[in-house]
Amino acid sequence: MMIIGGAMAILEGIAAIAKDDLFVRTSNYAFTFNLTSWGWIHLIVGIVVLLAGCALFSGALWARVVGIFVVGVSLIAHFLWLPYYPFWSVILIAIDTFVIYALCTAHPERADTRA
Repeated sequence: MMIIGGAMAILEGIAAIAKDDLFVRTSNYAFTFNLTSWGWIHLIVGIVVLLAGCALFSGALWARVVGIFVVGVSLIAHFLWLPYYPFWSVILIAIDTFVIYALCTAHPERADTRA
């Protein structure tokens, strides 16, 4: 799910960089950047989330910790992106929330001892 969420954020960033007239422009928003800046933010965060998702295949604990942190940053970025593209942001916030929950609750090293 992290790889999918990262890929979606990369596409969102590319869309904001290449064609920023696609998104709604808000005038009185506390976190006002131009859309190209938001595009670069989402592109960089998406690449980092994608790489952290690939690192999870190693099964290392550090990859889970990095994944939780990086997806948390992604969740905050998508929350701040809500006024520009609400439907896409809500979907990615849900994916990020699910990923954080999965990374915090999974214990692959603990074997099931029930017989």
